[in-house]
Amino acid sequence: MKLSVVILNWNGRRHLERYLPSVVEHTSGDAEVIVADNGSTDDSLVWLRLQYPDIRVVQLDRNYGFAGGYNRALREIDSQYYLLLNSDVEVTAGWWQPLVEVLDNEQDVAVVAPKLLADGEREMFEYAGASGGFIDYLGYPFCRGRILSMVERDEGQYDDARDIFWASGAAMCCRSEVFHAVGGFDEDFFAHMEEIDLQWRMQLSGWRIKVEPRAKVYHLGGGTLPQSPMKIYLNHRNNLAMLYKCATPLQRMVVAVVRPFTDGAEALAYLLMLQPRKAWAIARAWGRFVAWHKVLARKRKAVVRAKKAEHIYGFSIVLRYLFGARRFKKMM
Repeated sequence: MKLSVVILNWNGRRHLERYLPSVVEHTSGDAEVIVADNGSTDDSLVWLRLQYPDIRVVQLDRNYGFAGGYNRALREIDSQYYLLLNSDVEVTAGWWQPLVEVLDNEQDVAVVAPKLLADGEREMFEYAGASGGFIDYLGYPFCRGRILSMVERDEGQYDDARDIFWASGAAMCCRSEVFHAVGGFDEDFFAHMEEIDLQWRMQLSGWRIKVEPRAKVYHLGGGTLPQSPMKIYLNHRNNLAMLYKCATPLQRMVVAVVRPFTDGAEALAYLLMLQPRKAWAIARAWGRFVAWHKVLARKRKAVVRAKKAEHIYGFSIVLRYLFGARRFKKMM
């Protein structure tokens, strides 16, 4: 097949029931739908075989997380392009064709993202990706349409196709040969930040990342792992690891000086809100990051640096946000 739409499932029957029908309805022709199951223990596979017996299932023996699950599943799928899609995403007619057109016509683009809107409030951008992702100099991700917790209404202000820094793992279309050439997702991440890490490595290898808002999907968000101490731990740990692997020496020095203060302030805020488990999650993330030092040093040496990554915002979105810049157009 030219395109394989690959949905990673883990105990997600309720999401499959709600969202899979739209994917099946609007995916045909040179595209196929595949469900990769991450060792589910619910009845989602039984339901899938009864309701959609023609859908191919790649069944894994246990839960390898987002990173490991996709790495293992994609090794078994022979397609020119992979479209990774969360199980809690609704699609519409013609949703994948603009993405494939970009990859067909722009040979140096490795990943292209659709516009991500909120399933619950369809006039709003969705937090996880909006209309394309970026990071600031300290490693904090933000989007066209979402700065920190401030999410914008979609009024067509970001409907231009353009280069970005990262596409959300909730819906990203990529060249299969590039995915495998850079080593796929970092499985030590398990979940969170692995797509940004992957695309940063792709950019350092000379590839571009792009958003094509003609393609749009609706994402529930938070359906796999709600805001929790574990999510906070993974986000902080993986973000620090990604920066160590991919950032320039100067950027790493700035991060090493500033991030302990910003992350410490975040932990203190959780303590003041009487949420000690979340504060402890940040401390654990730093501890694990320090313990990973030798492993990360080897991974850093393995990263190909044929080109400098672009579209890193050269300031702090946290400071800009505190001083009133809470929309993407005021940042960039």
